[in-house]
Amino acid sequence: MSADYDLLIRNGTIYDGCGRPPVAGDIAVNGETIAAIGQLRGSRGRAELDARGLAVAPGFINMLSWANRSLIEDGRSQSDIRQGVTLEVLGEGSSMGPLNDTMKRQMREQQGDIKYGIEWTTLGEYLDHLVKRGVSCNVASFVGATTVRVHEIGYADRPPTPDELKRMQQLVRDAMAEGAVGISSALIYGPAFYAKTEELITLCQAAAEYNGLYISHLRSESSRLLEAADELIRIAREAQIRAEFYHLKVAGQPNWHKLEALIQKIEAARAEGLVITANMYNYPAAGTGLDAAMPPWVQEGGDEEWVRRLQDPAIRQRVKREMAAPADAWENFYVAAGSPDKIVLAGFKTDRLKPLTGKTLAEVAQMRGTSPEEAAMDLVVEDNYRVDAIYFIMSEDNLRRQLKLPWVSFGSDEGSVAPEGVFLKSSIHPRAYGNVARLLGKYVREEKLIPLEAAIRRLSSLPASNLKLDRRGALKPGNFADIVIFDPARIQDHATFEQPHQYATGVRDVFVNGVQVLKDGEHTGAKPGQVVRGPGWKKASAQAGGLNDT
Repeated sequence: MSADYDLLIRNGTIYDGCGRPPVAGDIAVNGETIAAIGQLRGSRGRAELDARGLAVAPGFINMLSWANRSLIEDGRSQSDIRQGVTLEVLGEGSSMGPLNDTMKRQMREQQGDIKYGIEWTTLGEYLDHLVKRGVSCNVASFVGATTVRVHEIGYADRPPTPDELKRMQQLVRDAMAEGAVGISSALIYGPAFYAKTEELITLCQAAAEYNGLYISHLRSESSRLLEAADELIRIAREAQIRAEFYHLKVAGQPNWHKLEALIQKIEAARAEGLVITANMYNYPAAGTGLDAAMPPWVQEGGDEEWVRRLQDPAIRQRVKREMAAPADAWENFYVAAGSPDKIVLAGFKTDRLKPLTGKTLAEVAQMRGTSPEEAAMDLVVEDNYRVDAIYFIMSEDNLRRQLKLPWVSFGSDEGSVAPEGVFLKSSIHPRAYGNVARLLGKYVREEKLIPLEAAIRRLSSLPASNLKLDRRGALKPGNFADIVIFDPARIQDHATFEQPHQYATGVRDVFVNGVQVLKDGEHTGAKPGQVVRGPGWKKASAQAGGLNDT
């Protein structure tokens, strides 16, 4: 008797990803798509799996991924695949294209432990490059507003000329036509910090022509949080674009009380008819660099100029004063952390400095007999790099409040890595290994903050809808067969801030485009990932007389 389907997943507790209660049943897959869902007892599959007692859900979407380099090193995407993540959405503020020759040179010079050739120029070429190399997950990306700014005017603190702005707009249109899901900004960092609201509106208008999403790391998540939220809402209104907050948070204890006002502001904008959403990670600490502890003016011109300035005694004194003082003019994570013992050094380029990994800035300052501010400046100079750091700046109570918001999805804000090889040369935020598992284990199962079906919706169909993705994010016939099978009673994160390189457990099987990449909790080595393109690609293809693919 011949098989009816390539794959038959039997007896699962099926969560469709749309927030409905689960149903018992079977899922059939042919090729890369779901063929049928229901009671399929009379059918046979070439391969069959018994999912009795397990949840069967759409593959999860990481709305803020920094796997752009880690996937070049290791396309297996281990730390996220083992949590059921089947789509990595890249491009927070900066993206891997479009590039010019100067940007390629700088990218080569700034490479740390992961070394790679730059065999692409546009963002679309980069995504195709990843898939050609082989990735286990699907990949998508925003085009970075910072990237198109650097492409045209470098790292200067000035507005673009009218001609430069027109070229920047065209770069956005080109990236959207190649399949970018929208445009992103990260406004606390130079040179993004130098962009005025009007510049961002103009770029967003170009992305809106292709139904893209504007997504932003706000200009402030601390002292001027509410004003920064107003800027995002203004951009959404004036550019007539959907908009999302990256990693929703309130940074610094003096600001924690502002969360309710922020939620009210967002919900008022939504009631007005604007499409405003957010994503978050499930930890009370942020991960970024020591650039977030220093004023933007000292970073003008890029890393080379930043390092040069930090060797000038007069400039060092000014930077030291500004680091230690609360300020509304720029986002100061040094002050937000409250003390240097709440800033953990997580990654260096230079081998000589790697023994400092995992130490606090306070410990390094004491070891060196200097102030924490001077220690931070010295480390940037010695490493010729921003130095990765973890800042303990958020409230666990606020985190729990955000988790209950139905318009919030989830992003790790990290790479997808493995506890082996080059990845062990640096520490990492535990969210790289545990963001999804922590949500489903700690906050859903143990604390019962939200039902499991609601959490799965916000890991799948909500982000897929926000990104306007074609046939992704839900279990339904005709959709791509991105499927995760996990045990709700066992899924658990194990990564800690002290020992982050530890896989989550509880996910048994993962399929990407119908191909099994995780089997009984172990990676199969398969790399069936595809480029997932935004709605602008479909429009551009239609105009060119082409056909839509992923």
